[in-house]
Formats: sequence, C-alpha cells, structure tokens
Amino acid sequence: MDKITDVFIIGGGINGSGIAADAAGRGLSVVLSEQNDLGSGTSSASTKLVHGGLRYLEHYKFKLVRKALQEREILLKKAPHIIKPIRFLLPHNGMRPGWFIRLGLFIYDHLGGRKILPPTKTRSLKKGIFSGILEKNYHKAFEYSDCWVDDSRLVILNACSARDSGAEVLSRHKCISAIRKNGVWEIILENTASGTKRTLKAKVLINAAGPWLDKVISNVLNEHKPPLVRLVKGSHIIVNKLYNHDRSYVFQGSNGRIIFAIPYQKNFTLIGTTDQDFQGDLSNVHIDGTEVEYLCNVSNEYFKLKISTKDIISKYAGVRPLYDDGASTAQEATRDFVLKYDKDNLFLNIIGGKITTYRVLAEQTLNYLTDIFPNMKNDWTKDSPLPGGNFNFNDFDVTQNKLVSEYPFLEETLLHRYFENYGTLSWVLLKNINSIYDLGNDFGHGLYEKEVEYLYLHEWAKCAEDILWRRTKLGLHMNDQQVEAVNNWFTEKM
Repeated sequence: MDKITDVFIIGGGINGSGIAADAAGRGLSVVLSEQNDLGSGTSSASTKLVHGGLRYLEHYKFKLVRKALQEREILLKKAPHIIKPIRFLLPHNGMRPGWFIRLGLFIYDHLGGRKILPPTKTRSLKKGIFSGILEKNYHKAFEYSDCWVDDSRLVILNACSARDSGAEVLSRHKCISAIRKNGVWEIILENTASGTKRTLKAKVLINAAGPWLDKVISNVLNEHKPPLVRLVKGSHIIVNKLYNHDRSYVFQGSNGRIIFAIPYQKNFTLIGTTDQDFQGDLSNVHIDGTEVEYLCNVSNEYFKLKISTKDIISKYAGVRPLYDDGASTAQEATRDFVLKYDKDNLFLNIIGGKITTYRVLAEQTLNYLTDIFPNMKNDWTKDSPLPGGNFNFNDFDVTQNKLVSEYPFLEETLLHRYFENYGTLSWVLLKNINSIYDLGNDFGHGLYEKEVEYLYLHEWAKCAEDILWRRTKLGLHMNDQQVEAVNNWFTEKM
C-alpha cells in the first residue's frame, strides 16, 4: 500500500517553509515542493524588514499592526543571527503636525508589548552624525525601532528546520496535478531539471504558492473560480551608500507611499518600495523605468547626495499576492493574511501575509488541522530558535567573537559574514578547517569552495544564482567570470 503523507505543501516561500517547519515539528509527515529555488519569488524580493507597518495605523489596521509588532521580538529571539534591531529616522516634513506623528509613534511603541527594542526619540538633523545628509529644510526627525531580516535566509532556515524534523523538501519540483481520489490527494510532481515525474499521496493539501496561487487552482487542481489574489509589484534599487551612520530613513513619496532607505551589506543603500498592480508574466518580474525614476526622485527629494539611473548597482522586483478584497488602489489592499479552508476536501489556500507574520500564519494553519490530526503536538515555534540561532540576541558579539578567536587564521570580516549568515552553524561549516587552504578554491570576495559545498549539501543550492543572491548577497560584488566559475563548480558536481 502506498504511503500517505499527512501534509503536502505547494510553494517554498516563507509561508510554505514556515508551515512545513511547524507541521514537521508537531510530528506530522510533510512534503514540500517548490518549482524553482526556495524563496526565489516574492520572499527574496522584500524590503527585508520585520516590522509592524507604521503606515497601516493611518488606515486604522490596529489588529494587523499589533500582530506584527508582537512578532518582531519573537522572531528576533528565534533568529538573532539574521534578524537585527534597526532604528528608523522619520523626517518631519510638515505634511502632518508633529504631535500627530508623535501620537502615532507612541501607539506603535506600546501596541505590541515592546520589551527589548528602545522607544521613540526626537533627533536633530542639524547636529552630529545626522547633519548634512538631508536637504536643509529638514530639521528634526522622529527615531523609532523595527528590525531588519535577511529574507531569503529566513526561508532557508525554516526549510532546514522542517527537514531536521523529518520533512521532505523538494526544490525544483513543480506540482503539475493534484486530484482528490478516495479521500486522499493524489499528487504528481515533475523534476524541472530532469523532467522525471513522481506520484505521491497526502491527506491534506496546502496551496502556499504565493503569486501563483490562482494558477495552482486552475492549472493543477483544474478548478476555475474567481481570483483570490491581487498581484501587486514592489520594486527596489540598490546604490552605493548615501551616508555613513547605521540608521535607516522613512520618507513619504508624493503619492503617499512610504519609501525606506536602509543601510545594506555595509557598502550600499537599499531604497524601496513601490506599489503597482501587476498583470504580466510571473516568471519575468522586473522593475520598470517609471519605478526607477520614482525611487530616484523620492531619494533626491530628501538626500543631498543625488542619484540617477547610472548610480544603480542592482535592482529587483517582486509580486505580493495580496488578498483581493476589492480595495480601490494597490496601497489600500489588505496586507493581512487570509486562510481559505475547504474542510470537506482538506484543502487550504494561503493568501497574502507579511514576512513578519509568517510564524503566526503557520500556527493558525496548523490549528485548522487539529481535528484531522488529533495526536499532533501543540504549538511550539514561539520559543524555539531557528537553525543557528540558539544563542541570546544580547550575546551576538560574544558568540561571534568566540568564532573569531577559534579560527585566528581566517580573516575577521569573513568570520563575521559567516556568523551573520549561519550563526552557530558556522562551526558546522568550518568543521575540520585548520588553515585557510582547507577552505578550497577562492571564487572571489570571500566565497570559498567549502561554503559553496556546504550550501550545496545542506541548503539546496544548485547554481551560482542560488548562492550569490539568496544564500549570500555576494552577487553585488562578483564579476561575470567569477559567477561563471561558481556555475562551473556546480556543472562538475552535478
């Protein structure tokens, strides 16, 4: 008799990987399939923030903001190697009274039960490290707390957690058919590299395909229903750093859209995002010229150091799968997640959501299944670290320095990057490394063969793009020859 998996998940973004980790940790058998690389869609194209969403207070979305604010510190404790507190400067531009902004930030400070992150302060933009950066008409700013996250690594760590709890994680496997037969789902997968097919059975089917959710319903389940998602594109640009301090900025564009300027990978500034309805090819999402111009214009409205298209080092775009609630504009569409459960067929559609609330989304998804799996374990993810995050966030420097002291023959900057990527798993990566020569070939900018091999063996990396743009961000530094050398390594290996 064929084995029947408890839960089959379509989609290896943050929601799919988060659900897989939660389910496997509760003792369920889990298979997750992703047609491309894990986190290669929307989940690696975010603004890379774990935040409450300050602007949603203006739309009276207090429940959404509170839920997200509560998650900030939970996630900071779960993954202190890839999530870090940051302070944002909100310049006062006179569009709203100062007392009104201060009131909003007071609510933001207290709505989610903040315990770790520092409260809001008022800062002069004419003194110290903040002086001379913004245009002269900006005199003061309100400084508040949120967190930064390496979004694509958050996906990978959840997938690793799922695997470590017994889940089968299949990247580059496209689900081409899912049919309900005799009370179970019969699912056909296709390996996108080899074309080979595989059939398996599952009790519960979860559609966490993000922007592809409606396509899964129509093409995989062969059901033709009104769309559940509204596709909204968000785009970002990366330029050489525009200032030297460690704060981020929040600007308001002419259309009311909030734009962030965030220190990125030490040498750059990340600027985004846009909100634009999307109806194109999901396999070819890119930032267009009007978005580039808009982001440059907003930056130039605030910063003294001006930028243009020639200053862009890199750029990216992603499509948010928002719940189609009939909102009149892309900005007004809800950012909260919506779970649609077909109890008769044991089928769940996962719609929308934010990176910040992925853990709550996963928890609520599993709560739907308590009747189906009465013996599964209770909620567990709130207090459990993600792989590599088993240290107190206050001990980040101490633990990182321990790594540095144990490998004195390696460059400190290299070890810092390892720790920021892998946390305590850095010791696994560096096992049996007794000299720099043990790291193998240097592909450039501190990417050694040992790390490439580790990502291939442990993190589903299959090509240079997986490593340079998702597992690490070293693609910002690599030239074409170096990228080709990494791809050649995979060609030889596979």
